[in-house]
Amino acid sequence: MKKEPLELIRGSGNIYRDFNIADADVRQLKAILAAEIIKTLDRGELTVRKAQGLTGIDAGDFSRVRNADFRRISVERLMAMINGLGSRVEVKIKVRRAETIAHEATA
Repeated sequence: MKKEPLELIRGSGNIYRDFNIADADVRQLKAILAAEIIKTLDRGELTVRKAQGLTGIDAGDFSRVRNADFRRISVERLMAMINGLGSRVEVKIKVRRAETIAHEATA
């Protein structure tokens, strides 16, 4: 059996962009925020009901985050959840021209 060489493709760091999914940057941001919420819940051994009690945010929203269902949750809501759990969000923005991104993807 011959082994075929594997082709290595370097991603952009945003899987949504790599697969040409609409709103890739917003989806990536939501995924990052959700991961932080899940880490906080796990670290504090918090159920979604306990998180609701601490934050006043509906337990259903915490369940959606745990299930990676972000369609009905805004970035602002995710940030409020993090804040309610006792953490703060710091945002850094790096803007690059689309030509630079396209060039890097083909390099």
